[in-house]
Amino acid sequence: MSIEEDFTEIYHMHAAKVYSICLGYASGDEMLAKDWQQETFVKVWNHRKSFKGHSAIGTWIYRIAVNVCLSDLRKPKLQRLSNDRMPPAEAEDTEERSQDEKLKKMYRCINQLTEQNKALILLELEEIPQATIAETVGLAHGAVRTRLSRIRKALLKCMTNGK
Repeated sequence: MSIEEDFTEIYHMHAAKVYSICLGYASGDEMLAKDWQQETFVKVWNHRKSFKGHSAIGTWIYRIAVNVCLSDLRKPKLQRLSNDRMPPAEAEDTEERSQDEKLKKMYRCINQLTEQNKALILLELEEIPQATIAETVGLAHGAVRTRLSRIRKALLKCMTNGK
């Protein structure tokens, strides 16, 4: 198998999760998430020789994605992004509108988290195993488990009370 075929396979295996992670950091801005997803895989390609195999390839890719998002968010041009910047609702019935509002509220609550806690919950929402999350962010597995529990409680409080 050629390098390009290997990369294509890796891309197809991880692109959806990378996009979802980026979407969380982009507060639902799909265009920005796609840009970050593309930048992530450009970095994966450009730095493919630096991957030593000390962790799973997915762990390495998710770390790159988180770094791409955080790096871009620190740039002054993106500080104008508000928590309300979500794609327009195209929901036709009340149930879809209700789901869309819950999603917007969840993104607003996630945006209030610290950078590391945001990374933890976005990786968790993508059903990435906690051991992989721990390796990705450089924390002990037990610490990740404890933090995720606290983050879930904080998000539930935010979603129900708006705080």
